[in-house]
Amino acid sequence: MRLTDEEKAMLDGAEGPAVAAAMDLLVRYGDALGAERLCETRNVAGTMTQPSPVKAKLVREGGWNKSFAVINLDCDDDIEIPPMRVPTCQLQHGFSDDALGIAPYPPNMVELQGDAESFFGGRGVNILATCTPYQVGNLPVRGEHCAWMESSAVVYCNSVLGARTNCEGTASTGAASLTGRIPCWGNHLPENRHGTHLIESRVPVDGFLDWGMFGYFVGDLVQEARPVISGDLRRPDLNDLKHFGAAAASSGGVEIYHLPGTTPEAPTLAAAFGGGRLPEPVVYGERERRQVYETLNNQGTSTDVDFVLLGCPHASLDQIARAARALEGRKLNPGTELWVMTPRALRSVADRNGYTRVIEEAGGKVLTDSCPAMSRSAPVGTRVFATDSAKQAHYLPAILGIEAWFGTLEECVDAAVTGKWRGDLRAVEGAR
Repeated sequence: MRLTDEEKAMLDGAEGPAVAAAMDLLVRYGDALGAERLCETRNVAGTMTQPSPVKAKLVREGGWNKSFAVINLDCDDDIEIPPMRVPTCQLQHGFSDDALGIAPYPPNMVELQGDAESFFGGRGVNILATCTPYQVGNLPVRGEHCAWMESSAVVYCNSVLGARTNCEGTASTGAASLTGRIPCWGNHLPENRHGTHLIESRVPVDGFLDWGMFGYFVGDLVQEARPVISGDLRRPDLNDLKHFGAAAASSGGVEIYHLPGTTPEAPTLAAAFGGGRLPEPVVYGERERRQVYETLNNQGTSTDVDFVLLGCPHASLDQIARAARALEGRKLNPGTELWVMTPRALRSVADRNGYTRVIEEAGGKVLTDSCPAMSRSAPVGTRVFATDSAKQAHYLPAILGIEAWFGTLEECVDAAVTGKWRGDLRAVEGAR
């Protein structure tokens, strides 16, 4: 790769051994990718504080300096980690102290995470602790080069915000935080952001459930390509786009999509394809919609629901408010638990608005910082769960070996209150 004089100096140790190790990693990474140069970034979203047995061992051996060097810099040297060079935030991590006694999550991991937050917070890492950093302060501008992890965050960053990032990893984001550099390839290059597939919906896509199902169809169809979506699409809100992207990144590996007239890099259908020839559209119709719904609901047979999960990606304030309205004056079934996952910053607002009180009076919990898939933790004895998240319906059965039901928020709340799954796509269609 071609390095600038400043980058060569970092590689040669002018800014200390940690920065030199970070630059060495980025050069090796960029060479492997075939990148010709590095691009500057002032926006990194990674995972420094996520606890694990491996981190616990490294911390015992040499403290958090050792842990960061090995895990985030691929370096075995005994080096001191300086403050982050550029603005850096921590994405979601393990459950925190607000889940003690609720989630069956090891208390020693909660303690380890608290120590990590103190160490990295003192080095300039903003502990946002969410897969939706754009909801709580990290909002890059269009065209800005970023270095982000987490599939649903990456697809939102590229598509809805028009910033530029690949789906990075623990090591590359760690190195970027100390250098302000990331290999310039993939989504950082304008020519790699144009659409490759056109998907046309012949059925109305309207509301959270439908945007999730449409995203699941699109991701499965295009895998890691760049879809452009059109057709009978009702105006989405930010929650719908968040849900669509997360589903597309789960069933496939979508990192950017375009919705002409809505997403910033696609003012027109022609612009979404960079002025090139439009491909023949793939149709999403009633049959395809029904197949997606059945796929997401074919992972079990029991209608007895032990656990209801809302908020994946982490719930917005509007979603928490909807959950509170659906639970007002009701009580959960004694054998069913309800968790609403949200960023801690939004939990504070939900507390002040009274939403948390309503949810807790019904028997539910509003939890922060993590999710059952990230922490591999659900209520003890869970066999069947229900969710409004296509992403969690896709992942959690494989991660925890439990059955899943997928439906609307209202259907999930009904399952939490009755202990039974009664969701039905025809009922959703009839309510339109």
